[in-house]
Amino acid sequence: MTTKELAEIPTIDVRTLPPYERHPRIFSVLAALKPGQSFAIVSDHEPRPLQYQIQTRSPDLFDWTYVERGPEVWRVLISRAGGGCECCCGS
Repeated sequence: MTTKELAEIPTIDVRTLPPYERHPRIFSVLAALKPGQSFAIVSDHEPRPLQYQIQTRSPDLFDWTYVERGPEVWRVLISRAGGGCECCCGS
């Protein structure tokens, strides 16, 4: 992914948010993502606990791609997997 492409993706820089607002903000964006849409998060620490929370709440619904891996800045691209729906029909 090019720098220009990354610049066009909506980004949440959690470094600018109080800690109690970070995960709720991220989960509200996740809930609004349509299949194929993405957003990025920027953090000052390894966001692995967030990845585990997302996977636990919504298994296989979101893809997680590291764009930058510290040591001072972590940047992750989170994408909603395409196809299917979230209901119980199995599609």
